[in-house]
This record gives sequence, structure tokens and C-alpha cells, in this order.
Amino acid sequence: MKSAVLTLDSLQSLLDSLEEGVLFLDAQRRVRGINSAAARLLGSDERSVVGNLCPTLFAGTPCARQCETRGRCSLVPRHAARRKTLDIALKRAGAETTLRIWAMLLPPNNAGLHCSIVLRDRTREVALEAEAKQRWSLGGLVGRTPSMQTLYAQILRAATSDASVLIQGESGVGKELVARALHDNSPRARGPFVPLDCGALPDNLLESELFGHARGAFSGAAAARVGRFEAANGGTLLLDEIGEISFPMQTKLLRVLQEREVVRLGENLPRSFDVRVIAATHRDLSAMVAEGTFREDLYYRLRVLPLEVAPLRERSPDIPLLASKMLAELSERYHRPGLRLAPDAMAALEAYHWPGNVRQLSNALEFAVVHAEGAVVQRRNLLPEILEPRRAGAQAQPIEETPVTRYYRSAATPTEEAERIRRVLEETGGNRAEAARRLGMSRTTLWKRLRE
Repeated sequence: MKSAVLTLDSLQSLLDSLEEGVLFLDAQRRVRGINSAAARLLGSDERSVVGNLCPTLFAGTPCARQCETRGRCSLVPRHAARRKTLDIALKRAGAETTLRIWAMLLPPNNAGLHCSIVLRDRTREVALEAEAKQRWSLGGLVGRTPSMQTLYAQILRAATSDASVLIQGESGVGKELVARALHDNSPRARGPFVPLDCGALPDNLLESELFGHARGAFSGAAAARVGRFEAANGGTLLLDEIGEISFPMQTKLLRVLQEREVVRLGENLPRSFDVRVIAATHRDLSAMVAEGTFREDLYYRLRVLPLEVAPLRERSPDIPLLASKMLAELSERYHRPGLRLAPDAMAALEAYHWPGNVRQLSNALEFAVVHAEGAVVQRRNLLPEILEPRRAGAQAQPIEETPVTRYYRSAATPTEEAERIRRVLEETGGNRAEAARRLGMSRTTLWKRLRE
């Protein structure tokens, strides 16, 4: 069999099809070749770039300074197996672009070329990471621990795509809140968000709920009904507890996802739909695939963008933020303004293992509010299993001291809390956003405290 020969024209076409920019340099660091993506990222055309010294293209950046100081490309690795990357900011046409840049050494006697420089646009990614780091919450999600900041960044990044998402995490961690945040931050936010608990229905009812049915399709079908796929058209469909559906139902669902068409029960007419599918489960689907109880092809179709939600016991520093948000909601529901936790009550919540995660915390706080006599929820108002976790079979966790928990411990009385707020506002020059961050409360809560 005759081997194929890669021509210069075909090589240039290949390079121009890449999303990454590529520059080819000689030993004197002059540009000898460039692809279309590199020209776009540099805001120039090929003719104005070729022949220039590489450092002049990135003038003012650490990369250019190192290159000029050493007299060679500082990014070229000494060993082929290693790769040194650098993020640089370039201003082009009044806008700043963040590029990730690295170099590869080319084989000797390669038409006088010494190395190639690769450029990747990270502007959008960096903006999302910066936004996530400043967030205390995203939609209904609350938390500032590293795991939550990572989750926020992943949600915002996934929201720009239309690919299927699989959300995994223990029961009660807030998987539906993650799905809603994905929907609300996506281009489909104006469309419907349709959730369905797949584990709550037997196969015959689940099939009707998902795909719809015609009038008279089965006993009791007095009228035609639209299924969840059609109801979510133009929006997002959440298939919660996807790990609970039977193997035959998995096969039917896979076909619908592949064809992007649904056929109502009792009909033969396929109906197209435009839906972003999000699946959620507390089960280990990869283990179910290995056991043969979950279809491998369906698993990979759903798991294009995987998201993992950490259990509450692994992010105990977020408990004060969550408790503050939940108490504000309970204050409105029970018409009891100013509800807050005593410091020893907060310490007990942080020490508990929370097998039921955020959902259990919400229920525990409601129990405590009902039993509290005033605006301050005392330690004695908490559930017995929280006060004595070892007797209830849970393990107490060490409390990590954070600015947020220090705030709750220091605010023992309304007078002390007011004094602390005044002091922090003075330190921040009246900047309420920064003051709220230092105090460990939302800006809304700070505004309410100031009004009080």
C-alpha cells in the first residue's frame, strides 16, 4: 500500500483549521510562518507578522522581557517531554485578550525552522474564573469554599454550551439547584425549565410523562397529552434520579436522545424537539455500567459535561452562609424578623456530619425556629441528633475557623454585632460590598442590618 504524502498546501489547510494559533520561528526568533488563528489572535494579518522578531509581537509582556534578556525563546523546553506554559494579556483594538502561550522545539534541518509558538485564547475562561471567585452564590446555590467556587466556574462554562450535563452528588446536596443555575445562565433562560423525578414513576407512567400520549392510547387517556420533551422545547429538561429507570426504559430514552424526535404513545408521527438535557443522580453510574445495570452508550451520551456536587460535610465553612440564607427565608415565612443563631448553636451545626446534606440542614433549622422562643435560636432548640451526634451514629467534624465563622462567634448580641458592622464599614471606607465580604454576610443581609 502506497503511503500518503502530506503536501505544503494540505499542511497549511490543516493549520488554518485549528482553533489554536501557531507561529513558526527560526533560530533568530523571527517569524517564518503563521496560521489564520494566530493572525486573528494577534489582530494582524500574515504579511505584517512574518519577518518580525517574536518579542515585538508580545511587547510589554513577561514573555517578551524574558526573551529579550536571554537572547532566545524562554518558552522552548530543554526536554521534549516537558512543556512550559505562560498566560499573557494583549491589548488589541481597545480590548484585552488573555492568551495561553507555549513553545515546541522542531527537529533539526527543518527548512531552517527552530521552534513553533502555540497560542490559545483564554479570555472567556479567565473571566469566568474571576467571576466565580467573587461569588458567594449562584442562583439558589450558596458557598465560598474552593469546591463551590470550582462548581460555579464549571456551571458558567457549561452554560455556554448546549451539550448534555450529568450532575452527580449525594441526596440533598442541591442537584436541582445546579440544574436551574445552568438553565438560568444559558441562552435558553427565556425558555421553560422542566424537571422530572424519574425515580418516582413506574415505567408505563414514566414513558407517558416523557413522550406524551394520544387520546385513547391506554385506559384513562381521555385526552391527548404533551410529554416533558415537548413541554421543554426551547428550554431545559432535567431528568432527576436518572439512575432509577429500568434497562428497557434506558433503551427508549437513548433512541429519543439520538434521533432528537419523540413519538407519543398511541401515535406513529415523530415530533422534533429542541431541548437541552440535564440528568442528575445520587448513584454511581460508572459502577452501574460495570455491573450491566445501566447502558454504557446512554451513560456517555448523558455525561458529555460531568458536574460533581460536594457533600455538606466536606464544605463545613459554608454552613454559616447557608444558615444565614435559610434563616432569612424562615423569617419571612414565619413572620419573625431578625432570626439568627447563637454562637454555640452555630458551632453545633458546623460540628455535625450532615448525612442528609443541605436538605437536612434546612429541615433542622426549621425545627429549631419553631422551637425557639425569641429571635435568637439557641443551642437547646436544635434537634437531639445534632447536639449528640455520636449517639445518633454520626461523626463530629473538626471546625475550621474562617472569617465567616469568626463573625458568628463574635456577634453574640445585637449591640456587639452593630459595633462590628460600624468598625468594618470604617475600615473599608464605606464600601458595603467589601464590608459584607469581610463580615461573612450577603449585601442584602448587611443592608437589612444597617436599616435596623
